Amino acid sequence: MKKASLLLLLAVAGLTASARPAAPEAATGDACTLPAKKPVWIDFADGSVPFWEQFAQPGAVAAAANFIFPPQIRARGAKTVYFDLNFTRRTGTPTEPADPAAVVDRANRLYVYASNSMACSHPVITENELQGASTLTPWSASNTQYRANVLTFLRTLAARGAKPVLPVSIIPYTGGDAGELWREAAQVASIVREVYFPAPKVYRLGVVQASRTIRQMFRGGAQDFISIGISPSKLGIMLGFQTTPGSGGRERLEPASSWFEVTKLQALAARTVARELRLATIWSWGWATWTVGETDPDKQTNACVYLWTRDPKLCNAPRMAGPALNTNLTDGQLIFPPGARCTVYGHPVRWDVAAAISRVTQDPQPAFTAAYSRAVASSYAHVTTKAILDAEKAVISLHFGGSRGAYVSALQHDRATVAIARGIIGDELRRAIIQARLRVPGPSASEVQSYYDTYAAAPVRLVSVKPAAPWLANSKRGFALGAVAPPQVFTLKNGKQATLRTMTGVFKVKALGPTVTLAELPLAKARRPIVTALISLARDTAYQNWLVDREYAAQAQTLCWRDQLPAVEAVPLTDYLPYLALDSGAAASGQITGRRG
Repeated sequence: MKKASLLLLLAVAGLTASARPAAPEAATGDACTLPAKKPVWIDFADGSVPFWEQFAQPGAVAAAANFIFPPQIRARGAKTVYFDLNFTRRTGTPTEPADPAAVVDRANRLYVYASNSMACSHPVITENELQGASTLTPWSASNTQYRANVLTFLRTLAARGAKPVLPVSIIPYTGGDAGELWREAAQVASIVREVYFPAPKVYRLGVVQASRTIRQMFRGGAQDFISIGISPSKLGIMLGFQTTPGSGGRERLEPASSWFEVTKLQALAARTVARELRLATIWSWGWATWTVGETDPDKQTNACVYLWTRDPKLCNAPRMAGPALNTNLTDGQLIFPPGARCTVYGHPVRWDVAAAISRVTQDPQPAFTAAYSRAVASSYAHVTTKAILDAEKAVISLHFGGSRGAYVSALQHDRATVAIARGIIGDELRRAIIQARLRVPGPSASEVQSYYDTYAAAPVRLVSVKPAAPWLANSKRGFALGAVAPPQVFTLKNGKQATLRTMTGVFKVKALGPTVTLAELPLAKARRPIVTALISLARDTAYQNWLVDREYAAQAQTLCWRDQLPAVEAVPLTDYLPYLALDSGAAASGQITGRRG
């Protein structure tokens, strides 16, 4: 629908020539003033709610209609907003729109009625609800007229001083002309996105994933409109607590304690998202009893849980629900230690660590994943500061001739710092510990033969070593193979002994023979070092798979800022700083003991 067409329809509707019945003198005063603190919580609580008195108290805002219950609600200290359950009678429907000539008069009449009901001249008037919000453009002629009627109605209310609110129950279509209409509606009204879901499905996710899922649904509901330029200050979300099967809400979730838990998580999620996005309002729906299906003996207690979660002063849910209520208000919530972007199994993923790594990767996403991988792996293996510093000395000795200055210069060239490098060294040592625990099948005879043929030129040397070394299959004597043994082994003078510092330990190594090629050894003697090398390679692959699997599993217990979780993958930071890679074969034999991952 083109904007010019919309304006023409509005003119036909007679907006500028509308009659303006005056609001009675009673419609003045402070009754319209809602709490200044955002978000404002508003609960549907008219006479169809058997326990409406529960919402009628200082600090609460109740949505109601007529002249019976709003005055009683206000008399008990609550604020009220008008809730119009007959919106289609005023504007028609997408298939049968009302006569546009009647829409303005109906809006004016509702304003007078609502302002008297609310006892103020600037009432919030909630129109339940827009029909066909997801309809794609181009619209039919009847739907075009219906949308024009809705906008005319809202504009007329706003022109009288009312504050219209338009709930939307389904994912809206916001493309093209539809987006323009939404933006025009937001100029004169607030938009409230209804976000309902079946409680059983969410409850089964567990507290962390359930909380995350609810928050993401609420964010998505608001982002439908934020993404097309509508200010969050004109937006709200509506939560559903209905009990009619098939309508979202409880959906027969048993026992009652489970429903209370989902309700608590909804309230917490709504507050988090509203504060995060700076939404204006949070609404609740579903407390009424209009049909047999809505009758639920637990609903009043559930309402108390909802109020208590928002503010313990509003209802004593622990007393009303008793042991059925889990009173923990922090599990699954986005609460972090200072400086942490995420937490996983109690380990923080720090903003500054991810930012530092991103200077090396030149991409924040793999840096975030690498920091997350570190936190996950830390739950399975502990590396001491001493081990890291000792390994650093080995790196400097092996790759930089013992020159710390050369080491630091290399780090600077690669956009790293000593602190970043120590973190990566820690990753490598952690990998060695975990890799050593992983069981992999031994290579077949054909795999050994293939290796023997392919790497015939690889260096090999008979040595003795103290203590037993993993690159000798945890033996003290044998043939060291270049693929897994420290390179210093092959530069020793024959018959000489030297102390070799490696990232995983210090060894006394004696050369018992010259360095030769693998092809110069008979296969019978070459078999053991080849098996050691193949097992080391298998463990490298097994570790990558292990880490990705653990990252996936950990996400069920991971909390991150705004629920923005890292991608799940293995990011070897030694691809960027290869001189920090673990000594070849440090975890080759798999004989290191410890808790299995």
